[in-house]
Amino acid sequence: MNDSEEHGSSTPIRASDAARDRVEARLQHHYAVGRLTLPELEERVAVAYEARTREQLDALLRDLPGEAEEPARPASTIDSRLLIILLCCSPPAALVYWLICQRAARQRGSRLRALENGDET
Repeated sequence: MNDSEEHGSSTPIRASDAARDRVEARLQHHYAVGRLTLPELEERVAVAYEARTREQLDALLRDLPGEAEEPARPASTIDSRLLIILLCCSPPAALVYWLICQRAARQRGSRLRALENGDET
């Protein structure tokens, strides 16, 4: 290993203003969903704007879940909460929503089958 590689691995990376803004936005999101109290949010935002390195910024988010940790909802499923609300408020609208979801699922399935058959030939 030469001197530049050794120096590069031990030198912390400086934080940019954009990185500080992204951390503030994520902290505000965590406050909005109830993971942080207002004093915690204010303290962490102040520390974020005083941070000089990315490591210091990462430390502010270390105890909070990342965006990738929240499970994504599958696109092919019906939103059951919406369906229940529609059933209570307007049964015809619920029927239309259900039919549209069924049609979309069938179209996705036929596209997948077409792609699979196209790859085999």
